[in-house]
Amino acid sequence: MGRWILFSKLEAEVFPIFQLVKNRLHSFKSMRIQAGIVLVLVGIIPLIIFSQVILTTYQNEAIEVRIGELKEKGSMISNLLISSNYFANREDSDFSEANKEIAQVADAYRGRIVIVDRNLQILKDTYGLEEGKTIISEQVINCYNGSSSQYIDHENEYVELVMPIINATTKENSGIMIMSFSTKGIYQVYDSMQHKTLILIIVISILVVLASIVYANILTKPFSRVSSIIDHATEGYLDEKVSIKGYTEVEKISDSFNHLLTRLQTLENSRQEFVSNVSHELKTPITSIKVLAESLLAQEDAPAELYREFMEDITEEIERENKIINDLLSLVKLDKKSGELNISSVNINELLEQILKRLRPIAAKRNIELVFESFRPVEAEVDEVKLSLAINNLIENAIKYNYDDGWVRVSLNADHKFFYVKVADSGVGIPEELQESIFERFYRVDKARSRETGGTGLGLSITRSAVLMHRGAIKVYSKEKEGATFTIRIPLNYIA
Repeated sequence: MGRWILFSKLEAEVFPIFQLVKNRLHSFKSMRIQAGIVLVLVGIIPLIIFSQVILTTYQNEAIEVRIGELKEKGSMISNLLISSNYFANREDSDFSEANKEIAQVADAYRGRIVIVDRNLQILKDTYGLEEGKTIISEQVINCYNGSSSQYIDHENEYVELVMPIINATTKENSGIMIMSFSTKGIYQVYDSMQHKTLILIIVISILVVLASIVYANILTKPFSRVSSIIDHATEGYLDEKVSIKGYTEVEKISDSFNHLLTRLQTLENSRQEFVSNVSHELKTPITSIKVLAESLLAQEDAPAELYREFMEDITEEIERENKIINDLLSLVKLDKKSGELNISSVNINELLEQILKRLRPIAAKRNIELVFESFRPVEAEVDEVKLSLAINNLIENAIKYNYDDGWVRVSLNADHKFFYVKVADSGVGIPEELQESIFERFYRVDKARSRETGGTGLGLSITRSAVLMHRGAIKVYSKEKEGATFTIRIPLNYIA
């Protein structure tokens, strides 16, 4: 029991913290926050790096310039010492001019100059501390061998140069000059620049953050507008269009969304029209049957011939009702996933010949010529039943909506990827403005004529569904009273 109480207390304390962290992490998914962070990083980090590079470059360049000046002054002092025989007859000679020059250089650069002879004895020390003493160090020994050296102490802020004093005439090393100078002034300027740079970075960073917030809001505002319209559309307001100007990408999203809304509105209208048409199409035969039955019941002594005539009419209406129901069931099956296709390798040439063989008697009744033209043998992976249904509907429509003594031409061709079935006729044709609607369910170009021919208005919708299930496409070209041409393109190899 105690453990359960302890666990409950721990959960009560930890869960709010976990929830807070989760909410914080979720907030980073916001495009506004991410854009703001990116803009801040892009604006501030390069500024910090650039300023640090500038300061470091200044420091190094200033020290290098100081060293160059010291070497130049050292060279002048070396020449003066050689010309005044500074390292010979020191008791009888006057070296006041050389000593004065050495002192002036040391004072000018706030440093110390030490002159050492070949015996490692200190002849001159501008500080006056080490004169007459002997100096032994690695730098001095190496300098006698002809190699000068320099040492920069950043921590104690000074530079030390060890230079040989070479006699230009004899090329001999007459002595050594040790120059130690403070770089404190350079570091003071560096610190002052660093302080001012820091203030500048803070000011610029504040401006960058403010600009990033403003720009991130401007950047994401169109998306908020799109999101608001999408939410509005989900409530059923599909007639409102998105009109957002600005970024090219946002305008593309706006155009695509408007296209989607138009498509959804079309589908909604089609759905409503489909429900209305289904109700109407199913009700019409029932109404006819009811009228015929009531007419018979109203006649007490109706002759057998009249009963037979009425029963034939009732049978036709029942057959029509049955055909509508069967077509609807076919559409339901075709609307299911394409995984239900029974794919097999089919000889398309033979398939078309079988379909034409079944339809020739219908065409012969109106003296319509059926012509089949095959350009090559075609084997393809298809669902034979569904593809037969689709092509049968096309050819049957070409016969139904044709003129007496007309013609229907069916052709088959293929390339390396697709096969093509073309059905052309000399019939009544389809008005251009109605061609986009003919594949809708229960849509009829001429409703009176369609009912006369026994059409349900579902044949082309079934054909289109079957073609799309095969990853194919169907197109129509027609002019009114000049016939119609339907073209089907289907892959030779089915791709699930």
